[in-house]
Amino acid sequence: MTLTRRTTLAGLAALAGCAHLSPAPATLPDALAESVGNGLDGLIVYVDRKGSAPQSCAAGWKDRASQMPSDPQALFKIASISKLYIAAAAAKLVAGRRLSLDGTLADDLPDLAQGIANADRITLKQLLQHRSGLFNITDAPQFPWFAPLPDPAGYLALARGRPALFEPGTRHHYSNTNYLLIGALLDRKLGHSHQRYIEQALLAPLGLTHTYARVTLADAANLVSGHHPAHAGDLKTVDYPVPGGSMVATAQDVGVFLRALRDGVLLTADEQAIYSSVSVYEHTGLLPGYLSIARHHRDLDAVVVLFANTSAASAWGQIEAAHSRVVRVLSAQRPPARS
Repeated sequence: MTLTRRTTLAGLAALAGCAHLSPAPATLPDALAESVGNGLDGLIVYVDRKGSAPQSCAAGWKDRASQMPSDPQALFKIASISKLYIAAAAAKLVAGRRLSLDGTLADDLPDLAQGIANADRITLKQLLQHRSGLFNITDAPQFPWFAPLPDPAGYLALARGRPALFEPGTRHHYSNTNYLLIGALLDRKLGHSHQRYIEQALLAPLGLTHTYARVTLADAANLVSGHHPAHAGDLKTVDYPVPGGSMVATAQDVGVFLRALRDGVLLTADEQAIYSSVSVYEHTGLLPGYLSIARHHRDLDAVVVLFANTSAASAWGQIEAAHSRVVRVLSAQRPPARS
């Protein structure tokens, strides 16, 4: 899920540029120590570079109010990184002929499609690729960031009656509405929650036991606190039920998942081909109080997962600068020997 970023593109570039101009940190802990503060309460990083042992470290606060130090194994709201899991689940179901990439909203979700622009022409493929032209529900001025609705149905009302932004398939425009509908479609086809399918088909084979569908299912004591200037309290108990933005996980669990997805370990060849045609191998996440990055750097063959709990309006530029510092550490290290 994406919260409107108030940092300008110029400001973001300037912050990331400062990270490159400063001397390169020598280690990952050094990179985090240089990055924490300036609006970032705490940072967690997990790195899996092919040929090297994975690394995890943290800096700053897990809970600023109680001065609890950041913990690399803490749980975090991963927000829109959740979309990678949903796309992988969809790819498996398409490969198994339980879904069709060409199926339309009107055909597959006739009741929910009412009032959705171009529902008779928008396909699952276009939803996965963010090429549907649907209004993004989180752009609605009344989107309930700090008092979420109890279930996804209420969020869909924010998209009903909105005009299309463009003809389906003609452009790309990121929209959380797409994955809200994909989640509903998966639930309908499976006959149960798509999150249960994700747990059984994607998480269990990898032994990932620290990934949860929602905050309400997670270990609350191990969840990182989140803060935002527009909200007085701790945001960690605020639960977002919207598919594509609801999941909670450790940085390590996200990194193991992304590595397996990227390396073709998680999906069959047919499933991998479908996934590659509709989705990507990186994502960012943004919820009030929580910023996250999950990326594979092909030149380094390294998966980097970075979490920041934050309160500053300029925080997105800060986490990108922190990410740049982490990548500079990896780039300066001797590449693993090739066997």
